[in-house]
Amino acid sequence: MPITITAPEGVLTAAGEREILPRLSAALIEASGATGNSFFTAIVGGTVNVLPLQRIYAGGTNRPVVMVELKLPNIGLASVEAREAFIAAAAGIVADLCVPGHRPENTWINILNAPDGGWGIGGRQYSGDALIAAAMAAAQQSG
Repeated sequence: MPITITAPEGVLTAAGEREILPRLSAALIEASGATGNSFFTAIVGGTVNVLPLQRIYAGGTNRPVVMVELKLPNIGLASVEAREAFIAAAAGIVADLCVPGHRPENTWINILNAPDGGWGIGGRQYSGDALIAAAMAAAQQSG
């Protein structure tokens, strides 16, 4: 489940550039109720893109917006409460890892869902049911 962070140079601290993806991954796993599930943990990853400020826009002008985009199968974060928990955690993580003065309105978080069967890993298409079955099998093996 890819997480893409896009931030202007100088907005994330040096530690923030290193820590943001692992911390957002942990927040997603927790909000999904999948802490300790080896299958679920293994399919969470992403990228951190740090761009020159002149390449980031909001409202038609350059603005120091940090964008967090999460792509999930349509079964991921299935409830409004789970999505709210991830968004709140992600906003807090961004705030912790940015330089002083980064304003909350300059943190944007989006959750995008793939339709059933629109998810693939290692060349294998997964339906929502197949993903749930794989995660449950991993939970039974560890429990």
